[in-house]
Amino acid sequence: MTVEVSVLATSSLGDRSYLASDGRVGIVVDPQRDIDRVLYLAGERGVRITHVVETHLHNDYVSGGLELARLTGARHLVAAADDVRFDRTPVADGDEVAVSGALRLRVVATPGHTFHHLSYVLDEAAGGDWRPVGVFTGGSLLFGTTGRTDLLGQRHAHELAHRQHASARRLADLLPDGAQVWPTHGFGSFCSASQADAPESTIGRERTANPVLRLAADDFVTETLAGLDAYPAYYAHMGVTNAAGPAPVDLTPVARADAAGLRDRIAAGEWVVDLRHRRAYAASHLAGTVGLGLDGPMSTWLGWLIDWGVPITLLAETPEQVADAQRELVRIGIDRPAAQATGQPEQWAAGPGQLRELRTADFPALAAARAGRTPAGLPDPDVVLDVRMTNEWRAGHVDGAVHVPLPELPGRLADVPGGAVWVHCGSGYRATVAASLLANAGREVVVVDDRFDRAEAAGVVLAPAD
Repeated sequence: MTVEVSVLATSSLGDRSYLASDGRVGIVVDPQRDIDRVLYLAGERGVRITHVVETHLHNDYVSGGLELARLTGARHLVAAADDVRFDRTPVADGDEVAVSGALRLRVVATPGHTFHHLSYVLDEAAGGDWRPVGVFTGGSLLFGTTGRTDLLGQRHAHELAHRQHASARRLADLLPDGAQVWPTHGFGSFCSASQADAPESTIGRERTANPVLRLAADDFVTETLAGLDAYPAYYAHMGVTNAAGPAPVDLTPVARADAAGLRDRIAAGEWVVDLRHRRAYAASHLAGTVGLGLDGPMSTWLGWLIDWGVPITLLAETPEQVADAQRELVRIGIDRPAAQATGQPEQWAAGPGQLRELRTADFPALAAARAGRTPAGLPDPDVVLDVRMTNEWRAGHVDGAVHVPLPELPGRLADVPGGAVWVHCGSGYRATVAASLLANAGREVVVVDDRFDRAEAAGVVLAPAD
């Protein structure tokens, strides 16, 4: 018998969920809230879901575990020490859970990412004995890194980092080199201390590649805590929602807004979000909107930037794109957008003068402009604004630039010096978001739609790394 472990990637949030099965019954690990994906995969495999497993109470997304267990009748395994307000199967360190005659789970306490974090060793029957196939590590041992330890507050970060080190060592001591490692975080999620360094891994590889298994405890703690940057503000709502028991999702279409309705929503200070690609947004968009393209981590940045609970209206070219955005938003607890509109900007404008464009440039143009040769049609760069995160800034930045991380920009627009602003990030995605916020505040702005790693070669002078 061969165990099959299928990955359900949620690239927009940088996470993975899993379906493990013996061909008849299946285990689902850390499911996202839109559980139809899991149900479809299980049906395609001809597998009956008997166990839904949570490694921890998640901070970066709303879990689908409770609803999946309700719909399938599966046992819902949650740490006994977690204070939750719904019925579940409480599990703790040392428990063994029989899944079938061919599969079992062993529960291993791996505190660090949270105090009550669990990992689950997956064993398969082999010649009358059990053989470990791999381990579902959630936010504990990741690919080349670990889960961050400050999500429960800075006062706990140091202690949890020490526990994270001990937990990773425990898994490495418990399992053979060939055992697979199946983490939930590390693929773009802000729940990881740094990003994964490989698409897959084993315990043996982690012994040589992962700092947590190479460094002494104090060195690991110091290095890990020094490398942590800010994490999304909406995380404050996820743990509370997951402990209370998330409600089922509603992905049916929301009400449509006409041009007059869009104008009224913008005037009322609501968020009207344009989901088109940033270059389409730059070419023409409805004034007062924010450009957050579906081609990037839209839900992460939207959830981080808004005041929680503010009404959100979605603009897109097609209904399918709105549906995709709704799916992304329910994963972080934004259940029902206020309205939607589809088509092109001309259809969203209630009158003349309501469409706007954003001027764009690249790093060669910025270098030329700073040398006194500003390309035609663009204003001189009075301010170069860097909206990347603090760790990115410290690794190197444009000499003389002003730094305001994108999550801080809505509350710090007044901190941006006067004059024409040329704004950049690492690729152009965040810069477009920032430019739309600046333009909505009446600023003259140019988007540097280019990769930062091309800046120096383009002639832009960089300050030394901190």
